[in-house]
Amino acid sequence: MQRVLLADDHPLFREALGTTIRHIWPDVAVDEVDCLRDAMAALDVAASYELVLLDLKLPDCDGFGGLLALRSTHPDTAIAIVSAREDSATISNAIACGAAGFIPKSATAARLREALEAILAGDVWTPDDHGPPPTDAVRAIASLSPAQLRILSGLRRGLLNKQIAYEISVTEATVKAHMTALFRKLGVTSRTQALILAQALDVEAPTSA
Repeated sequence: MQRVLLADDHPLFREALGTTIRHIWPDVAVDEVDCLRDAMAALDVAASYELVLLDLKLPDCDGFGGLLALRSTHPDTAIAIVSAREDSATISNAIACGAAGFIPKSATAARLREALEAILAGDVWTPDDHGPPPTDAVRAIASLSPAQLRILSGLRRGLLNKQIAYEISVTEATVKAHMTALFRKLGVTSRTQALILAQALDVEAPTSA
């Protein structure tokens, strides 16, 4: 049985989206959460989700931080954005950051079916016009490995190297090595510059539990 996880903090929209998905595929199992922390916990417990539908704005995360956080911990899970933010730059940047698709909240049921079928078939789905190519800065953050994304998340939350090392179960030396590679990819030379770049791109790390 296919499983889909919905992460959205608006109960009425989440319920409507879940109902629409179940109408399209009666046999699909749809789970619902209202924050990034619970989405990550659900994925940790059941890694068998074919798709995560993620809102860009959640109580514990705003911007592309949620997408990047899930990518860093579950790189093999398809994650599509479902958002009321439908401007071309947001769509383009979401895809550059690894989204499997971008579904506007204004989409009709027919468009939702089209999007889900394409994404589950392994294609990247967006509205017809998704704007100009992402900037070099967005491409740089999108190129980070899962480990580097987790380190950037730790930096964003103000963690020390030893705290990041404990959180991702590696040595401090490994964290420093990843950080050197991270800085090189981002074209920066310090933690402060990396954080400024992340903030400028509306990349917010999830708040700690």
